Amino acid sequence: MKVLVIGAGNMGLTYAEAMSKSKLLKKRNVMILDNSPEKILSLKKISHFDVYENLDDCLPQADLIFVAVKPYHSDELFKKMKPSINQGQIIISIMAGVTIQTMQESLGIDKVVRAMPNLPAQVGKGITSFIPSTAVSRIELLTVEDLLDTTGKSIQVSSENYIDASTGISGSGPAYVFYFMQSMMEAALKMGFSANDSKVLVSQTFDGAVELFNQSDLSPSSWMNKVASKGGTTRAALDSMEDNNVNELIKEAAYAAFDRAVELGK
Repeated sequence: MKVLVIGAGNMGLTYAEAMSKSKLLKKRNVMILDNSPEKILSLKKISHFDVYENLDDCLPQADLIFVAVKPYHSDELFKKMKPSINQGQIIISIMAGVTIQTMQESLGIDKVVRAMPNLPAQVGKGITSFIPSTAVSRIELLTVEDLLDTTGKSIQVSSENYIDASTGISGSGPAYVFYFMQSMMEAALKMGFSANDSKVLVSQTFDGAVELFNQSDLSPSSWMNKVASKGGTTRAALDSMEDNNVNELIKEAAYAAFDRAVELGK
């Protein structure tokens, strides 16, 4: 089995690196294509990739094709791909907003998997939601899922609406976490901590809180109640967030990303 990754940006290169270490693929079975001369030079220094600049040289060889370009490049790319693609190949798209139907009609093929990963895939802690077209067999889907899992975990969803929703939660979600971390680090600096100590205090707090959550069945609300006592410091912080409507603002932000994903699909 040979895999072609189209686009060597953050996510494309992340998947290429992770899949090259998979038991399903031998190292030389990952092809990667990019149109940037600078990127091509750097890719050619990676011994376990077959690097291509011309789509016609690699597309016919591929069994699975990961499309990892920006959504606004999809129309131009699909026009170039269509003459060389065949019905036996499976397209796996990680482009936000580009629907299965759009890909099927643009490429003239049936087997398409639409997926939404996130940035922690770079450190093997990603989460990818995905949905296949009906033409993808169960055996083929197991292979796809195994490849997606090389960057962390994956979940199959029941409709494309959940792919757009995943964009608002997990796809864009790391940025929300970084936003919160930045705010806490700025507060720590203002309190007099050094930049390094601020980073350690905040990062270890997030890491510890996530680990506590993952190792128990308690909800976030239950954990907040365990940490906060009436009249205490934590309750003062949580009351401030409630007074400033932070809960609703976070939900509105997630929906803004969701709505934008739907808009891109149109």
